[in-house]
Amino acid sequence: MNSNKVYEKELAFQADRRRATVAFIKTVSDLWYDNSIELVIFRNQLIDKNVSEILNLHQYAGEFVQKPISIFDSVEIAQAIKLMELPPSKLDIGKLTYEYHIAGNQYDSATAFVMNKLKDAKEFENISPKDVVLYGFGRIGRLVARELMTITGKGSQLRLRAIVTRGAITEEILEKRASLLRNDSIHGEFSGLIEVDIANSALIINGTTVKIISTNNPEDIDYTAYGINNALLIDNTGAFRDKEALSRHLIAKGIDKVLLTAPGKGIPNIVHGVNHKEYNPDKVNIFSAASCTTNAITPVLQAIEESFGIINGHLETIHAYTNDQNLVDNMHNKYRRGRAAGLNMVITETGAGKAVSKALPSLDKKLTSNAIRVPVPNGSLAILNLNLAKKVSTKSMNAILKKYALEGDLVEQIKYSLNNELVSSDIIGSSAPSIYDSNATIIDSSGKKAILYVWYDNEYGYSHQVIRLSKYIAKVRRYTYY
Repeated sequence: MNSNKVYEKELAFQADRRRATVAFIKTVSDLWYDNSIELVIFRNQLIDKNVSEILNLHQYAGEFVQKPISIFDSVEIAQAIKLMELPPSKLDIGKLTYEYHIAGNQYDSATAFVMNKLKDAKEFENISPKDVVLYGFGRIGRLVARELMTITGKGSQLRLRAIVTRGAITEEILEKRASLLRNDSIHGEFSGLIEVDIANSALIINGTTVKIISTNNPEDIDYTAYGINNALLIDNTGAFRDKEALSRHLIAKGIDKVLLTAPGKGIPNIVHGVNHKEYNPDKVNIFSAASCTTNAITPVLQAIEESFGIINGHLETIHAYTNDQNLVDNMHNKYRRGRAAGLNMVITETGAGKAVSKALPSLDKKLTSNAIRVPVPNGSLAILNLNLAKKVSTKSMNAILKKYALEGDLVEQIKYSLNNELVSSDIIGSSAPSIYDSNATIIDSSGKKAILYVWYDNEYGYSHQVIRLSKYIAKVRRYTYY
């Protein structure tokens, strides 16, 4: 076949593949907006993705499982799911497509395969939606708001009803709040519509009213006056850190659960996927989502502790600068953080080493930790220097982390990277709190010292952990197939 015919054949295949991807996008949207069924591909979101993004995710999926994951198979599986009567669900079509591929001729059709794989869904209990209040509207608050409004769908899970701030609510303030939500220097433009309702002190986000409430005292608000009842309040101000202070939220009418987006004192510190099931939301009213670094390192440390045993180790976090630091040299109540964040690498402390033991008690007093703030606005890296109980090789270490990323309780938490060229800007926008850099792993000649590199989007990945924990606390976790 001459080169022109080959080229024409390639063009025809690309057209067919992109046409199939368009059909896939429509099915993904129909399932979400009509049936509250969310499709993901190896935990990567598919809602609001374009054709090229969908095809790139399929390419990653194929490399991840070392089997071809075809968009044509995904279309067939998605359409088979659409024919079923399922409760609100979150289904990994990458895993389903992979399993369909290896099943061979075991099933007569994709529909028969899907019906067998998802047969347990019919026994899943229906869930009741939960009102959510964001107390504070900083970096994490705005990203959580973005994500909640993006995945609201029919409102069958978490419903963002109000945002609480300090100071007067003027037209100018509302416009600025809307602008900060609409445009983000790191994460780009919000893929939705935001309008300002001055008369009602509200933002209209994707056509849904979100009240803006001002107060200096959390206990003074009557949320029921805004139609908000039995709500989950997510406190991302950092102003209230212990049980006594956070309990003030529960005095307010309309709030029955509180989640702190920072390490807390006297309350359960949770890394979702690791220790969230140890605390019953029917019995506990105040939770902490720990820190972004703790959420990044704990899932990987759990996988290693369970598989090889950790004698001791040191954690060094290379962390993006934060709003806590100074833009130019100025006074600061902590050493070194007063120096210009955009110009310096700044050694500072982190409590992540101690915090890990709250989720993994077996690592208590085994880990030391420190941090270096560096001149990037987002995207961080944890270096885990570990002494192990059992001998390992680079191959066996990577095989274990890949297994945890593919199946089990940590599939939402650990993303396994195959990228030889991975840098910090590449991981921005990742919903996984831990991105294991398989190509950077170092095992010494004894086989008992391991140096691992775990990347994390300290804003977006952590915000997704906050939302996962919120769903657990609010008891709105859907049927899932991972």
